[in-house]
Amino acid sequence: MLKLPPPIWTLIYILLCVALSWFLGCPTIPGLPLAPLGMALVALAFIPPVWAFVLFRREDTEINPTSPTNRTLVTRGPYQFTRNPMYLGLVTLSLGIALWIGAWPMFIAPLAVFATVNWVHIPFEEAKMRRQFGAAYDDYVARVRRWL
Repeated sequence: MLKLPPPIWTLIYILLCVALSWFLGCPTIPGLPLAPLGMALVALAFIPPVWAFVLFRREDTEINPTSPTNRTLVTRGPYQFTRNPMYLGLVTLSLGIALWIGAWPMFIAPLAVFATVNWVHIPFEEAKMRRQFGAAYDDYVARVRRWL
């Protein structure tokens, strides 16, 4: 699962849920005006990852989490609030799309994205960061939560 990056997994999960929704006749959640909230979440979902991306470029460090090493332990910007702003953006994006579409099978996508990054990608990355940055990373982990 590490061979495919989380954005690709997110796309796969969303497309599978769209197909499932279509196959089931797009059963929607009745009576809830979820589309405006979904649209807002889709728009907001881009803020943490774009902010993190710009910060990584400024720090001249790698964005690819599977790179052998990272030049810098980035702890400012969105990393003051969450250790995983890029993944938080993917979960928020998939939840926003689910709300926007309003079909109950779409809500599988954010759960699948969360599960994939939380139990596959993040443990791999945290082990790599711990090996590379040692006590500085442990101190950071003690101060900042994995998600929010």
